[in-house]
Amino acid sequence: MQKPLIAVLLASAFSLNAQAADLIQVYQQALANDATYASARAAAAAGRERITQGRSGLLPTIGISGDITKSNADFTAWNNNPALGGGSNLRTNEIQVALQQPLFRWDRWETYQQSKLQQAISEAQFAQAQQDLITRVSQAYFDVLAAQDTLESTRAQKVAVTEQLASAKRNFEVGTQTITDTHEAQAAYDLVVSQEIAAVNDLETKKTALQAIIGTPPAALATLRTGVTLTAPQPINVDQWVSAAENQNYAVTVAQLQLESAKRDISRNRAGHYPTVDLVASSLHRDVNGQAAQSGKSNSNSIGIQYSIPIFSGFAVTSKVRESIALEDKARNDLEANRRNAALVARQSFLGVNSGLAQVKALEAAEVSSNSALESNKLGYQVGVRINIDVLNAQRQLYQTRTDLARARYNTILAGLKLKAAAGSLREEDLQPINALLQQP
Repeated sequence: MQKPLIAVLLASAFSLNAQAADLIQVYQQALANDATYASARAAAAAGRERITQGRSGLLPTIGISGDITKSNADFTAWNNNPALGGGSNLRTNEIQVALQQPLFRWDRWETYQQSKLQQAISEAQFAQAQQDLITRVSQAYFDVLAAQDTLESTRAQKVAVTEQLASAKRNFEVGTQTITDTHEAQAAYDLVVSQEIAAVNDLETKKTALQAIIGTPPAALATLRTGVTLTAPQPINVDQWVSAAENQNYAVTVAQLQLESAKRDISRNRAGHYPTVDLVASSLHRDVNGQAAQSGKSNSNSIGIQYSIPIFSGFAVTSKVRESIALEDKARNDLEANRRNAALVARQSFLGVNSGLAQVKALEAAEVSSNSALESNKLGYQVGVRINIDVLNAQRQLYQTRTDLARARYNTILAGLKLKAAAGSLREEDLQPINALLQQP
């Protein structure tokens, strides 16, 4: 009874391992192994420490300092008079506790406000890295599928051309066709062999690109189901997508935060002209051991206000202010450039989805027509009204149409993801409906 059970378990395990990985599974591998994403995650973790560091300049600083001193002194008597000579041997221990609390330091306040912006910038950059990972994984995934389709189409075409070459040779041997048909079929065969070699190399290149993201050689991938229906982006108004991109795109968000930080930097540098005020307090304990007249312990405490007023710093502060004003202008122009680029990408992606849907529909009709044309040419070739080159061309046209149709579907799906990324709304959940379009090969 145990052997059949073991066999069933082994068969189930083999079946599970033999299953092709889908888009969600490949994305999970990328989350765990992609070096670029891991770098962005570490940068975000580092950025979360900015507020703590910025706030520290506003909090009190407390320190303990001390020293241990031993001193020896000998005094030679005047005119060798022993009564006037002498010396001392002292050991002094001092411990001081000091506290300093900033009361007015405008530069530190602006640094604290900038730290909040810097942390927000790191979070926005990490969110953008998450979106980039989704688009990079999807691009690499469908690039592999497209390369597989090209290779399969080329090999199917090779089989068809091989049959056509054999038919041309037979017909030439019996005298029903000329040597020209054989040469044409041989030329078509040699061409498709070279295309097969290029397709194999391209597939390996695309697999290597995917491996660079997921960290391991990709296994078999789930393929797109035949005849899937792709939907138009919602909303269908391009202006709404462009508006979302101009306001919600993460690159735009980062540029907005950098502009605000640049404004804070102007105020921080101007603080070089402002006075500073601190609360200071200290407690000193001194223990002196030596001659009886000089030995003893003492404690002293002090508290007060310490201020500093800058007068002249060699024009350094003024120069830094001018520099920060120029950098603010740069940040403002960077923001405008990012907004325009986000709007451009959103518009291009929106048009890419819609034109891709139209192209898919046209290629589906072309596939039907090309298949009918091939069948007609084959029949015409058999009855002698078509020549061999007509059949070869019809075969090439059909396989090329199928390859173009698959690629158009992939490009349409990717354009939809890029559209959402441009609008700042791309999430991991957006891979679910795409994953539902896949099937085990």
